[in-house]
Parts: sequence; structure tokens; C-alpha cells
Amino acid sequence: MSWLVRYLTASTGGRNRVAEDRRLVVGISGATGIAYGVRLLELARKAGVETHLVVTPAGQRTREYETNLSARDLAAMADVTYRPADVAAAIASGSFRTAGMVVAPCSIRTLSAIAYGHSDNLLTRAADVTLKERRRLVLLARETPLTMVHLRAMTAATEAGAIVMPPVPAWYLRPSGLDEVIDHTAGRALDLLDIDVPGLPRWGGQSGQERNR
Repeated sequence: MSWLVRYLTASTGGRNRVAEDRRLVVGISGATGIAYGVRLLELARKAGVETHLVVTPAGQRTREYETNLSARDLAAMADVTYRPADVAAAIASGSFRTAGMVVAPCSIRTLSAIAYGHSDNLLTRAADVTLKERRRLVLLARETPLTMVHLRAMTAATEAGAIVMPPVPAWYLRPSGLDEVIDHTAGRALDLLDIDVPGLPRWGGQSGQERNR
């Protein structure tokens, strides 16, 4: 079958190969802030990235509390959706190549499971695979205030290779509303995975002097 795959890849202008290099795993766990995960899926699609989504049961509860989306609506935002109990899914294997994974939002329970290798569902297993394959794993940890237990788990996750990215607003952009705050945070998470989002506002910097007009 390998000759057929090569033929199809060539005959479709390399689309199969590009898709393989531009797959992103997205996890949504049961912390407040599901808007980050939703917007991240939308921006990834805008950037031409194939998304593979897994939502925990607690993440589905958060969806009910914080959005008007149904489970089907949320699933439709991704190219492929998996059940959290399906530990035999493609994203549970390191041989399934991706650009990395982002968990948005990431609860402390999920972060701790990732940090200490407790692959008890597909989300945490996919995150473990991302780490062992030395791919980028971005965790939008959503909790405040933080206890020493939380900080130690974040340290362990960082030492394992994850990037802990609390969704802190960037006020220097002077956002006009909450949507712009969410857009910037979701876009910055994709930046960490080397996924460029067209039109994402960025800090220009003045280098200590006024820019000539």
C-alpha cells in the first residue's frame, strides 16, 4: 500500500504530506475558560491546521455552563473528535505524527496527571505521547490562587518538557472587549507551536524612541 500512498500524495499536490505535518491535538478539560479552547479550534482552522479534539467529561460540563454550544457543535469545530475513553485512538500513538498538542483550558487535575504520567484517559495519554516524542505541549493552566501543590505540579510538567501558559491577558494591546483578549491568548498558544495565525495583533515595540511616521 505504500506505493499507493506515495501516488495519492503526489497526485494531490502533496496535500496528504502537508496535513501530516500540520496536525494539532487539542484537549479541553474541566476548568473554567472553555472559550480559549473553542477559539483555538477556530484559529487553527483559519491557519489551515487539521485539529484532533478530545474533551473530558468535566470539559463537557464546563461547555454546558459557559457556552450555548452543544457537544455536537463543539465536535464540529474540529476535523476529528475522539471519546476520552478511546485509548486506542490514533492520537494515543507516537507513530501518529502531529505538530504538538495544546490543552485549553487545562485543569490542575489534568496538569497533575500529565506531570506525573497518569495516563488515565485519552487526553492525558495524548499529552504523554506528545512529551515522549519530544513534541510541543502547551498547557493553559487555569487556576488561581495557586497552592504549593499546584506550583510543584507545574514545575514537574515543565521539567518533563511541557510549556505551562496561564491565560494572562495582554493589556498593552488595549483590547476593546473580551473577544480580543481570548483571540490574543489563543493565538499566542498557537505561536508556541509554530502555527502562524493571520492577522494576530502583536507588540511592535518602540526601542525607547518614537517611531518615525
